[in-house]
Amino acid sequence: MWYFTWILGLLLACSLGIINVLRLEAQETWDKEHIFLDPLTRLITRDTMLGRLKEKVENSKRNGFPFSILYISLKDFKTKNNVPAFEMDAILCSVANCFKEDIRAGVDIAARMDEQDFLIAMPGSPLKKAEQIAAQVKKEISERVKAPGLIVVVSTGVAEYSATAEDFATTTHEVDELIRVATEKSGV
Repeated sequence: MWYFTWILGLLLACSLGIINVLRLEAQETWDKEHIFLDPLTRLITRDTMLGRLKEKVENSKRNGFPFSILYISLKDFKTKNNVPAFEMDAILCSVANCFKEDIRAGVDIAARMDEQDFLIAMPGSPLKKAEQIAAQVKKEISERVKAPGLIVVVSTGVAEYSATAEDFATTTHEVDELIRVATEKSGV
């Protein structure tokens, strides 16, 4: 009879161990998916985006498909608008929501790069498609983010990475160059 108790205790210990391992794995998965989000806009952070862009450059080199990035900036938003911090936060959230609706879920990646700057990576999208999305995003932000006395000037810039480009030396340099080109085109 004592061996039944021993086997039951062993089964209980194993099941508790398995449950604990599953709980830890679930926690790690949740952390990987959620810890690098901007707390205000729920977009990924700048550092996370830079890492993801490096992955996209490597993928583009491997498969030969170009991808584009879209840089969105609210030019001099803070200096032109004297609004309380909570209103500023609400406006930035509504700006982020404008382009969250225009990007492909699970494919495109949006990030908050700076206080009033955003970046969208669009794998598999050629420059023309990215320019269309940029115009659409700019129009939506101008239409939806309105308030008396609020001045919102949206600048967008688009750059395309192509694996055939010969002048890029390293992945980090390639990412920096993409962001620089998109930023220059936005006029920031």
